[in-house]
Amino acid sequence: MNLMSLNCRGLGNPDAVGGLRSLIRREAPAIAFLCETKLNGCEMKKIRCSFNGYDGYDVDSAGRSGGLSIIWRRDVICHLLSASIHHIDFDIELGGQKWRFTGLYGWPAIQDRYLTWQLMRDLARESSEPWICMGDFNEILYSTEMKGGSRAQWQMNNFRDTVDDCKLREVPYEGYTYTYDNGQDGVANRQSRLDRALSTESWLDIYPFAKLVNLDREWSDHAPVVVYLEKDAGVGQKRESLFRFEQIWVGEEGCEEVIKSAWESGDEDVTMSISRCANKLRAWKGVNIGKITKAIHQRRRRLKWINEGDRTAANI
Repeated sequence: MNLMSLNCRGLGNPDAVGGLRSLIRREAPAIAFLCETKLNGCEMKKIRCSFNGYDGYDVDSAGRSGGLSIIWRRDVICHLLSASIHHIDFDIELGGQKWRFTGLYGWPAIQDRYLTWQLMRDLARESSEPWICMGDFNEILYSTEMKGGSRAQWQMNNFRDTVDDCKLREVPYEGYTYTYDNGQDGVANRQSRLDRALSTESWLDIYPFAKLVNLDREWSDHAPVVVYLEKDAGVGQKRESLFRFEQIWVGEEGCEEVIKSAWESGDEDVTMSISRCANKLRAWKGVNIGKITKAIHQRRRRLKWINEGDRTAANI
């Protein structure tokens, strides 16, 4: 059982939708918070219908900016408390436990980040229930959470003060530290840990083995972050089959561009580059090779119908 958060950086193209669908199928989150969908509610609902077994709540984007969504499995009971263009807040009943889940998207502009801290403090005052807050906070807590560039100390202090005032603490995490990559090469590359999960002690009392895992980035410049709620969850569980590159893909349109984009993203770590390349190819495969497979099945059905039915030239 797990909870997930992801800054999608837009779901307006097939690669992103295919990647998200693959991620949801692979992780099967009880609850997932999606920010920067850049879609309205009707558009998001169409995508959500393809996930099978999920309900949801959406906040429309402003044009092609912003947009939030929370999806939940139908065995989860959710009651909406409040929502805005920067958060969605729910009371949750899951496995006999009652608590509160907030998906949060922090203000991106430095001069507006005080609004994020104000929102968090307002939310903290509204309830004493066990609480977990996940999302893209658009800020780091410590200088070690940034690679390339620098962050003003007062910015980090403001975030830390807010966390303390709200009586929140970090859900312990594993995986590659930096959840955001600006995609630039060399000295222009910037990476930081913008995505995280914070919770109250009372929430951790319910899930004492909870841990946050930073997954690999795929189509977005942000990594999905997943909170596994149970002991040993995320270890040894069934996963998507081992990735294998097929030589036939080389001749397909877009394959070379996917590999080049993944490999030249600026990571100096070869292992991370290989992993990112595999994830991007997996998402590309789901969209492009999936179309080929569907076309083959359609033609097979057509041939079967012709063989079993009227074999006239008109049918052919």
